[in-house]
Amino acid sequence: MGPGVVSGAADADPTTVATLVVIGATTMYGLAWLALLMVPVLAVVQTLATRLGAISGRDLQKAVADRYSRPLSALLLGSILAVNVVTIAADLKAGAAAMGLLAGVGERWLVLPFAAALLTLLLLGGYDEVQRILKYVMLCLLGYGAAALLAHPDWAAVARGSLVPSVRLDPEYVAGALALMGTTLTTYMYVWQTVEQVEEPVPRAWLKVREFDGIVGAALAGAVLWFILVASAATLGARHIRVDTAEQAAQALRPLAGPLAGTLFAVGLLASAIIALPVIMASGGYAAAAHVGSPRGLSRGVREAPRFYAVIAAQTVIGAAVASADISPIRLLFIASLVAGVATPLGLVMLVLVTGNRRIMGGLPAGPALRVAGWVIAVLVAVVSTVYLAQQFV
Repeated sequence: MGPGVVSGAADADPTTVATLVVIGATTMYGLAWLALLMVPVLAVVQTLATRLGAISGRDLQKAVADRYSRPLSALLLGSILAVNVVTIAADLKAGAAAMGLLAGVGERWLVLPFAAALLTLLLLGGYDEVQRILKYVMLCLLGYGAAALLAHPDWAAVARGSLVPSVRLDPEYVAGALALMGTTLTTYMYVWQTVEQVEEPVPRAWLKVREFDGIVGAALAGAVLWFILVASAATLGARHIRVDTAEQAAQALRPLAGPLAGTLFAVGLLASAIIALPVIMASGGYAAAAHVGSPRGLSRGVREAPRFYAVIAAQTVIGAAVASADISPIRLLFIASLVAGVATPLGLVMLVLVTGNRRIMGGLPAGPALRVAGWVIAVLVAVVSTVYLAQQFV
């Protein structure tokens, strides 16, 4: 147990947190049911990724490079790196803002030290050390749950919104639903899940344990999303306060739900950045090295895998530069959603294709029901992303 939980927790990165904050502030509990519905959706994606890594011994990029043409592998790599860079920038800015809220320091002075600390962790720490740190940091995500309780929501309204699906066609509701799906099924989450299975191989008899681990990670991600939505709806939504970023939500919670609620939300935001950023940074390095066939892995030293670590460093430097620029956080989040909206469906399609390939899967492809569910999710995300992006442009 562990790899799937880490990748699930990393799915609740600050970009996703900000999306849920805006949804809670604008639609109250109207989309709480969709946040819970993402648990089985994530479970399907996590299971496909687990089976690919555990059975084939390949991560997603390696499987595509081995089975399909080089241009298709390059397209997948480009989509992964594009999403990673803009997401790293947005998450660095949010993590620095959370540190600023907790320490009483301006966020602009914390972006570069925060980025340097995370990059040092990946350069000097092995895979086991990174995983161990992330597993402990995950406990801080409980801050979101505490913040939701301290917000004193109307639990009857929460239950109705969570258990009784409602569909409205007003722009805020539609945009919120589309953004929730798009930001949850992001590429780096299932890419990292395949990487972890390769880095921590287990006997094939343990496959069910690893699949259960992935499902637990999906449940954790869904619970975190639900807590964020409830906390935001009970405070910001109930008072019709609009915010654009997660750090603004943490600040707003202080006068609305008390200083402790605001502090706990800021702790959760910082934890989500610390968990997600190493995963995003490392996933780009794994994908790039797999495409060119060079040595890779956090278990290797810098001299053993120079290209692998060069990509990790390049992503971080570019992301930190963008985060330090005078760009509004909401603009960064929009760009991240724009790029992810194009890239995520491609990654999902490739994941379903390779897990259904008998040669890649060693004669043990994913079952028909699992593959059909994967196709439904991939098509749905593609349609949702297209509509969302068209709506934003219009």
